[in-house]
Amino acid sequence: MSAPLDLPKWADTVLVPAISVVAAFLVAGLVVLAIGENPLTATRYLLQGSLGTGEGLGFTLFYMTDFIFVGLAVAVAYHAGLFNIGGEGQATLAGLGIALVLNNLTFLPGFLLIPLGILGAAAFGAAWAAVPGYLQAKRGSHIVITTIMFNWLASVLIVYLLVNVLREPQSMNPETRAFPEQSYIPFMHDVFAAFGVEIPTSQLNLTLVLALAASYFVWLLIYRSRLGYAIRVVGSNPTAAVYAGISPARIIIIAMVLSGALAGGLAVNELMGYQHRLLLEFTSGYGFVGIAVALMGRAHPVGIILASLLFGILYQGGAELAFEQPAITRDMVVVIGGIIILFAGALDGLFRRAVAHLFARQKLARA
Repeated sequence: MSAPLDLPKWADTVLVPAISVVAAFLVAGLVVLAIGENPLTATRYLLQGSLGTGEGLGFTLFYMTDFIFVGLAVAVAYHAGLFNIGGEGQATLAGLGIALVLNNLTFLPGFLLIPLGILGAAAFGAAWAAVPGYLQAKRGSHIVITTIMFNWLASVLIVYLLVNVLREPQSMNPETRAFPEQSYIPFMHDVFAAFGVEIPTSQLNLTLVLALAASYFVWLLIYRSRLGYAIRVVGSNPTAAVYAGISPARIIIIAMVLSGALAGGLAVNELMGYQHRLLLEFTSGYGFVGIAVALMGRAHPVGIILASLLFGILYQGGAELAFEQPAITRDMVVVIGGIIILFAGALDGLFRRAVAHLFARQKLARA
């Protein structure tokens, strides 16, 4: 049996993921080189497209907002020992909650309608996640299997509702009517313009502030509250939790409810902040990216914010890269993201062990 790895917390949460990302980009560079393109030029286009202009930065932060919410959703469940891969379905149902609230309460002013829309998203996302949580806690159904099933159920349900129930009779598109204007979350360029500051137009909206507030809330919950302590105990050792008077079944359900509510933030950003109507496939696979974000960020809110920024750069910069260098298609950008996930997840132990050995040798040299 191998000895436990002794690493400082900062090294485990910052240094090891950074080494993993650097190694992943080196391997991705070899892939780019193999198809006859210059990796340095590709990196320049990637960074210039995502961070080099105000518009590109706005789109990067917009994607980052989505990834923060789904990353936090995965992280809360992960701390309870659960692998919630149902963020797609939970965000989809959250979108349904938004549409039902906003399109049925059109008479309300914006200062009431916007919070109610956000609460609707959280409630529907939480309710959709609560069922797999209950099945895991009370019936022993595996959370991975049930959340996969619920992703498909959400997809089928939303298609049926948009085609047969919620679609406008005059429209051929499977989408609801536009939400009332007072329910729109303001775009960031409009907010800055109100203060006399001009920034480039993009999809970025004030939901980013909500995502950062949610990150702080999750940090307080997990690391500074009794409930968070109970969640971590259940995730570490359910048997010990029982001896401590903690009900694992109760904590599992609570963790999944919180996870689903956080996944609903994706719907808030996409629908209330940008699309302004409920439409098919608005989640665009972001729920699955949240798994990689949470793993790379060590299920810690700060790490999740940084990992979300990285994937935001990949999404926005990848579009610019595919335009400037057609040989590097969007599929190639997906491959690069997959390599990062591989190195940050599957090969993470390899880098952690190497860093631990370096720290051990440094300690011996000082002794």
